[in-house]
Parts: sequence; C-alpha cells; structure tokens
Amino acid sequence: MVRSEIGGQRTIDFFDRSPEVVAPELLGWQLSQGDVSLAIVEVEAYLGAEDPASHAFVGRTPRNQAMFGPTGHGYIYLSYGMHLCFNVVCHRPDHPGAVLIRAGEVTAGRATVVARRGREDNLANGPGRLGQALGLERSWNGLSLTTGPVQLEPPVGPVHPIQIARGPRVGISKAIEAPLRFWLSTSTQVSKRSQR
Repeated sequence: MVRSEIGGQRTIDFFDRSPEVVAPELLGWQLSQGDVSLAIVEVEAYLGAEDPASHAFVGRTPRNQAMFGPTGHGYIYLSYGMHLCFNVVCHRPDHPGAVLIRAGEVTAGRATVVARRGREDNLANGPGRLGQALGLERSWNGLSLTTGPVQLEPPVGPVHPIQIARGPRVGISKAIEAPLRFWLSTSTQVSKRSQR
C-alpha cells in the first residue's frame, strides 16, 4: 500500500503535482498485483491540456476520464487494440495528467510473469509487456493504487539523481522532442527504444 507519508509529505500532496515532477520520483517504486511485484525503471510524463501527446489534450472523454480524476489512481488504456498500458494519475488541480509506466524489473512472482508472457526474458521492458506482466484488466481503470488490485509502494530509499537519465518520449507522433521520459541508467530492463 502507498504509505500515508512519503519523505514527510502526505501521499495526496505527492501526486498533486505536475507529472513532469512526479515522473522521475516514481523510479524505484514497486507496483504489485497479486503475487507479482515490479520495480519501476522507466516512465514518461504526459501533461494534459498543454501537451499534444497527452490523451487529455482533447479534453475529457470516456477513454481519458481517469486522467481528470483523483490523483494516486491508475489510468489503464488499450493501445493498438491489443496492449493494456498502465499510468499513475498525478496532476495539479484542474490540470489532468498522468505518468506512463514504461518498464519494470520483476522483484517478486517471476514464475507468474513468465507464465503470462510465455518467455524467460524481456518480461516487462515496455508498456505493453509490463501490462501483461501485471495481468492488467480494463475494469481496474480509475481505481485507487492504495486499495485497488494494483498497488504502488515507495522504495525503501530514494533513487540517487545520478542514476536518472532523461530524454524525449518514444512511440508518439506529437511533441516528440519534449524531454519527458526518465529511466534508471543502471537498469538493463528499460524498453529497447530507450537505450539509444
């Protein structure tokens, strides 16, 4: 479960900030669902109304409703009609936004993930693979990351800034130069396109 305080800061305050600020601070956090846990190693920030690459850029729709909702909840959407992608909702008041979790390292439940993925490697190094590793379901969209089926837990200690790399987002066609992707430079599990 998300702790009531993170570094002396109330949890709600942590997520009530711009996705650009929250994104690098999510590196190292644990995402858990059932017996599976993943350490977050790569993320992308999507800033809402001012970000052409954000689903919220077009305003509120049934698909992006979660981005306008409570912070600290999940935003799950179907990509290319086949992959479920997972986001953490975070934003300032009246500024919808979210952080896409692009990749993770399996820290628990490896056998479950291998069975879901049907392979022994590249288990969660991409948003679609991560969604499959977690066993995401569309019905979990908009649910709390404290009490819902997918739970978010801060790391035992913060990630040192020297470990965090930053660059442009990938897999998008708008605002492609914005440096809103963050990843752990020490991880071998970031998505392949991010290692260039």
